[in-house]
Amino acid sequence: MQKTYPLFPTSLIGSWPRSREVLLAQRQHRNGKMSDQEFSDLIEKETARIIKIQEDEGLDFIVSGELSRDNYCSFVADRIGGVELLSMNDVVDYIADKQSFEDILDVLDVPSIAIRNAICTGKLEYHPIAVNELKLLKKYTDKPVKITLPGPYLMTRSMWLAKLSKKAYNSKEELGQDVVKILQQEIDSLQELGVNVIQFDEPVLTEVVFTEGKTRSFMCAALAEKKDPHDELEFAKSLLKPVMDHVDRSKSYASLHVCRGNWSNDESILLSGAYTPLLDLFEKVDPDILTLEYSTPRAGDFSTLMASKQIRENDIIGLGVENPRLHQAETVDFITDKVKEALEYLPPERIFLNPDCGFATFANRPVNQEEFIINKIHSLVEASKKLKEVTVTD
Repeated sequence: MQKTYPLFPTSLIGSWPRSREVLLAQRQHRNGKMSDQEFSDLIEKETARIIKIQEDEGLDFIVSGELSRDNYCSFVADRIGGVELLSMNDVVDYIADKQSFEDILDVLDVPSIAIRNAICTGKLEYHPIAVNELKLLKKYTDKPVKITLPGPYLMTRSMWLAKLSKKAYNSKEELGQDVVKILQQEIDSLQELGVNVIQFDEPVLTEVVFTEGKTRSFMCAALAEKKDPHDELEFAKSLLKPVMDHVDRSKSYASLHVCRGNWSNDESILLSGAYTPLLDLFEKVDPDILTLEYSTPRAGDFSTLMASKQIRENDIIGLGVENPRLHQAETVDFITDKVKEALEYLPPERIFLNPDCGFATFANRPVNQEEFIINKIHSLVEASKKLKEVTVTD
């Protein structure tokens, strides 16, 4: 894709905290107390407001805020046929390893009653997933736009619950093939409308490689049985590659986003580890942009990512330079210092700037508040301006 963006372009990862009005409307809509039109009108109004905030602050890529989504993955139950939205309490009786699941609940700073999971209970049927979000973006901004989607591995892991899913699929692998087809259809729909970046979120990849001998920590993927990390990574590659390959790179950037958990302000319960175990997957999947967490020591040193010659010479890095869970905004110097580390390995045109993750992974449990988020955006944009000035001067 031809580069048409300024140096050090800025964007958010995706999610934005929902207002009290939106949260109430989500409950009312789900319970049949608000019409589809009323709910859509409210989401449009709030999305337009968030788009304006991003434009006013000077972000280069605009996101929708994902306001109509229940959480980062379960919202697909409202969009895809053959999927039901069930609470953790609803599915606990179907989980084979109940003790492990209870251990996860003890560790996570998220009440199970507040979490719902999209479970496959029938053959998947495609309906547009984020098309309406893209239409709103195109209606309210002329800037480049980014659409975020759960990745195929995350979707397959979180939707597979053997005792329910085997009504339609013989195995998780068979389900995964239909998930790939669903996402390929969605890519076609998004690119037909015109989208600049399609980002696939795969946080569960770090759960695979960083929880050996430890309690697993990704609530919405905790239902699937855990297998050997090597086998799981091979399975993830088999799903991610055909999805990434389907993106027409002459029209849109294909981005892969990976983090280490984003549902608690308690850093001690979130995963840690360098990206080294995922380098082979990154290389095989071959996205245009690797959008990665890097603002905290938990992500390891940037040099470990640059051990890959392919990544070092080809990939754009969406550099995570802000912790979405902290209320205090990072300083411009903190951000520019992070970028200077990356500039030791990469040319400036292959460094994009963003927070580590979204600000509201779960609708009912955002990790930050709007007033603090705006301050963070301001720091991000100011750091980008400073980096541009220094680069042009040099």
